[in-house]
Amino acid sequence: MDSPLVQRFKPAAPARVHLVMAGSLWSLVGIGLGLAGWHWAHDGHLPARSWLMGAALLTGALKGLFVLRRSADAIVSRIRTRGDGKCLGGFLSPKTWLFVLSMMVMGRILRAWVLPLPWAGLLYLWVGAALFVGSWFIWSSINRLEATSPHPGR
Repeated sequence: MDSPLVQRFKPAAPARVHLVMAGSLWSLVGIGLGLAGWHWAHDGHLPARSWLMGAALLTGALKGLFVLRRSADAIVSRIRTRGDGKCLGGFLSPKTWLFVLSMMVMGRILRAWVLPLPWAGLLYLWVGAALFVGSWFIWSSINRLEATSPHPGR
């Protein structure tokens, strides 16, 4: 299907690397959003700031555990189904990449024009906590992939 030139230069990787990329994306974006949100919410003059920040962290973590698990499982299933040797950028589907891009644009719009920065910070803290906790389901799938591989450690 691909030309020999495309095959030669395509950044292909094993499924395990795709899982590491997906887990890293969720973890790093979660940490980044969480830190930015923490900074904006903490430095803002919010009423009951500590309580609101704690609630954002707690409900975000619960969302990561109970809601984002389905998304993480879908990503893991896609990566496993595709198998080894696929293009590295394909660890997320085109539809998911479009969703990521739209979330980036919406985040920018929210903090620039819609919400005051401290309130946007609470939202970022909430989403960051959810992504970071949800990334656990992707990270834990790497061990399951190793255990089911016909050639563990390769």
